[in-house]
Formats: sequence, C-alpha cells, structure tokens
Amino acid sequence: MLELPEVLTISSQLRDAVLGKIVREVLPPVKAHKFCWFNGDPAEYNAALEGRKVVSSEGFGIYAEIIFEEGLRLCFNDGVNVRLLPLKKVPKNYQLLIVLDDDTALVFTVAMYGGIIVHREDYCNEYYEKSRQAVSPFSPEFEFQFHKMLEECKPGISVKALLAADQHFPGIGNGVLQDILFEARIHPKRKLQTLNEEEKKRLLCCTVGVLQEITEKGGRDTEKDLFGNPGGYKTKLSKNTWKEPCPVCGGAITKEAYMGGSVYYCPVCQPLA
Repeated sequence: MLELPEVLTISSQLRDAVLGKIVREVLPPVKAHKFCWFNGDPAEYNAALEGRKVVSSEGFGIYAEIIFEEGLRLCFNDGVNVRLLPLKKVPKNYQLLIVLDDDTALVFTVAMYGGIIVHREDYCNEYYEKSRQAVSPFSPEFEFQFHKMLEECKPGISVKALLAADQHFPGIGNGVLQDILFEARIHPKRKLQTLNEEEKKRLLCCTVGVLQEITEKGGRDTEKDLFGNPGGYKTKLSKNTWKEPCPVCGGAITKEAYMGGSVYYCPVCQPLA
C-alpha cells in the first residue's frame, strides 16, 4: 500500500516522466473490480481526457494526482498501483489505461481496493479532503499539529492508533509506522497516557526523520515506484525482515495482528511496560 513517501516519490516521477505528454486514449477496465471505484462511468474518462496535456502532478496524504490542462485532474489513492510502460508491454488486465502520445501508457491496477477518480477540483470525499488539508510532516507547522493531536486523542488509545488510524496523519500508515516506532523505541500498543515528555519528543522526531529518509530514498523496499522498481529505503521491521534478528540487540522480532494489520516490534528494544 502506498503511504506518504511512496506518494511523493510517484508524483515526482510522474512530473519528470509524463509532463507535457498528451493523452491519446483512455481505456476502461478490462475486468470489473468490485472494490475499484471511479467517478461515474470509467468508459467516459476517454471523452474527458483525450487530447489533454499533462501539466503537473502532486502528492499529498494517501493520494497522488495527475493534473491535466483545462482544470482536469486524476487522483488515485493508496490501494492503486500505477506503472509507466511501453505500449507493447501493457499487461492484459488493468483497471484503467491511459495511452500517451509517445507510445507509452500509464497502467492502473488494483489488488485489494482503490479509487481512480477524474474530477475538476470538485471531488467531495472525506479521505481526499483530509489528505488535501493535512499538514506535511516536513513543514514547520507539523510539530504544533502533532502535539495538538496528542492532546485531542483519548489518552487510552495506543500509539499505533494515534499515528496510523482515523486519518489523524494522512499518509502515515501501518507500513512506515513500524520503523518510526522502532527508531523511537516505543511499543505499538503503548497507551498515550503512559508516554513521558521525552518519549513524546522522540516520537515526533522519529516520525519526521523516518518519513524524510524514506522519501529521500524513493520509498520503502516493500513497495514499487512508477517504473516497477522497489524503493531504496531498506525497512528495518517489515514483512521482508521480521524473521531476521533485531538490528540493535540481536533478539527475535515479534509479529502479531493488531488493529487490522500486522505489527512488528522488538520486545527488548520496545518494551510494553
């Protein structure tokens, strides 16, 4: 699943790779996907986008967005994979295909769920709006927003719930969460009310620092970019590494289900009590 570092990476790659290109044709899904959402009938996307030039792209929260001339936009969220491929290498199945004027195509696929939305800056969706309005972790205002959320959230919720639930911080999900908490030496089940001031400062610092490092390295190695390459950031705790010893103490990493997903942690470096 795409999270903020991957969203920023892909939006940057889109600017570099497709800026100025013109849409030749848009093809609807080869097969219907029950959990892939569109704005109206995807068969009508061609009428909206055909002949339009790509003028920019943006990334925010869990969304990347391609901007076309005359105010048209196409946004897609964290469950959508996009690849830029030569036409001759386009796969048989896709949820949307945008053919460009240089014989390349943007191929959109969805595994579990996702939205591919064409709009004119009028997309009314709670997740989109929260992502749009979110304070960037790399802005000076983020520290204030972080402490504000700490105060507003119920003291009995967990650190994972603070960072990765209810769109408190759009773009921070269960993936980047693992290394943030590992670097902060905080257990994902720790309750907010148990954190001291030093731990809160460390959590803020690690949130910003880990996100910055992942973004600078082009995303996590568990995810792929616009060209199908894994990100350059080697995750410390993830599905790729949890069977390896802790990189700090050498102990065993624990994997368990918690709040709708797997969490990975070192019980020595990240004690619950």
